[in-house]
Amino acid sequence: MPLPSILRVRRRTPTEGVAEKGGRTPTTPSSPTKEEQLTSPRDSDATVVANEPSTNSTKTDIKRGTKVRKGFAISASISYFLSFVFLILIIIGNTYPRAVLSDIYFFKLDLADIIPTSVPNASLINSIAQSIGLHDFYQVGLWNFCEGYEGVGITFCSKPQNLYWFNPVEILMSELLAGATIALPTEIITILDVLRITSNLMFGFFLTGAVLTFVLIFLSPLAIRSRWWSMPLSIAAFIANVLVGAATIIGSVISFAFKFAATAQSDLNIHAYVGVRMFVFMWLAAGFALYSFLVHAGMGCCCASRRDMRGGGRREDSETN
Repeated sequence: MPLPSILRVRRRTPTEGVAEKGGRTPTTPSSPTKEEQLTSPRDSDATVVANEPSTNSTKTDIKRGTKVRKGFAISASISYFLSFVFLILIIIGNTYPRAVLSDIYFFKLDLADIIPTSVPNASLINSIAQSIGLHDFYQVGLWNFCEGYEGVGITFCSKPQNLYWFNPVEILMSELLAGATIALPTEIITILDVLRITSNLMFGFFLTGAVLTFVLIFLSPLAIRSRWWSMPLSIAAFIANVLVGAATIIGSVISFAFKFAATAQSDLNIHAYVGVRMFVFMWLAAGFALYSFLVHAGMGCCCASRRDMRGGGRREDSETN
């Protein structure tokens, strides 16, 4: 006959016996739960490594991402340097009677045979003009003028002075004897006032442009850091470009205007030549300044900077979008 369930002997487990004696239930190792498995030490370490890229990889990414911008910034600095070199040649040209400097001038006035050969005794009159102080040629630079004779070369250069402008009437009259005069073409006399004003502007533009271009050689690489640097650099580049370009245009116009005005009169045998080297140097300096301005203006909206790669620019914009 089966015993009632209340009278049956219940088998104790080891854990229950220990609990009754000591009052504590020992902990036994149990299998990890799903949450514990997800947050195991090995997985957490892998997560930290994945979320925190190494410094070397970050620097590599920044260098790779800013490679194009760095190339443009360096090219702008090189362009500024070349522009500055040509500006220096323009500034020091024709200042001293030396082999290289004497070939750099805006225009050259040739008076070797001022009296045409059609006039009787023209050669005698020309010899007399030279004997009383008239030189064969006069060439004009930014600071002064130089004079000389054919076959001899430059014999004298005036002292360099600020805001210099070439006044042919004053120079010729100061070198001739008292009472001697030379009838100059009307076109030359009428443009003297314009020549003075434009020459002063050209002088100031070239010097200011050279100083600003020299400074931008070292400031141009700052555009690599952030696109915000491109704004002030673009403004400075625009000013330098305007100064050098305006001075170049003024110098070219003065040279060609003087050339055409000097040769307009057939009564006098006066020739004027535009300085080829000065003309080339001016436009090269203006061209390099223009290229640098276009580069800085373009970097204001193109090419990733270091700030962009570190999350301060394009990344933040992409996240907000």
